[in-house]
Amino acid sequence: MRIVVALGGNALLRRGETPDAGIQEKHVQAAADALAPLARRHRLIVTHGNGPQVGLLALETAGDPALTAPYPFDVLGAQTQGMIGYWLAQALHNRAGLPAAAVLTRTLVRADDPALRQPAKFIGPVYDEETARRLAGRNGWQVRRDGSAWRRVVPSPEPADVVELPLIRLIADSGTTVVCGGGGGVPVVADEDGQLHGVEAVVDKDLTAALLASALQADALLLLTDVAAVEDGHGTAAARPIRHAHPAGLRARTFPAGSMGPKVDAACRFVESGGALAAIGRLEEAAAVLAGRAGTTVSPVAPARRG
Repeated sequence: MRIVVALGGNALLRRGETPDAGIQEKHVQAAADALAPLARRHRLIVTHGNGPQVGLLALETAGDPALTAPYPFDVLGAQTQGMIGYWLAQALHNRAGLPAAAVLTRTLVRADDPALRQPAKFIGPVYDEETARRLAGRNGWQVRRDGSAWRRVVPSPEPADVVELPLIRLIADSGTTVVCGGGGGVPVVADEDGQLHGVEAVVDKDLTAALLASALQADALLLLTDVAAVEDGHGTAAARPIRHAHPAGLRARTFPAGSMGPKVDAACRFVESGGALAAIGRLEEAAAVLAGRAGTTVSPVAPARRG
């Protein structure tokens, strides 16, 4: 089977942890251990988030006295792709003995996408409200509440195409695990002459994963995170896991925009575009999530009603 796997931010850095390289590498090694059984049996295309990492680099470059202006987000996105792609390819080789290649990936977005004027994507570390507002005033940021904390938000346009798609397909067909589309891919727009230019934004990696899965005609899309399953009534005393769902049923519910919402949307998009199976669940249960023994399975077949 050809499977697109989207790793959540917890695969690299958990909330509250210091963003040291050693801590992140340990998480990546654990991710490689979880993916190894799948990679030995199937052809994997792996994508990953970069929110904490790109936010950290943005904070550092904004305060660097050697620069006349901070690095733009397309450049920072490319930097994080190289770093995280290296870690993942290295871990898959060392921990699982599997060939892996990291592909610097550009994602085409529309220049007229209204999301470019409406920052909504969380990046970087968490702050208390006072600190977040002080940093926003000093650096010209926009900030928003993210659960009980506050974080910076940046534009997140819709992914329209993946520039390196033919190369990704070629490498995957060779039997090599591909790490690509990191952080949703470096956002670029095309001008009237077909020239590509970077955009000051961060694309949602789950939506890029869904686009990749559809374009590659993948057999499955796995969205792996630190949550056991999608929940109905999440955050309430009546919360219960949704084990099997049809896109229409999930679309009728509301999920948090900064966390589960994009994952549910990506799973639905893939199935609605003709995909046979999308699933959301814990990274360490990757094989069970694919088999439908854990997590939430989304398929074109509506679950049977209990009489």
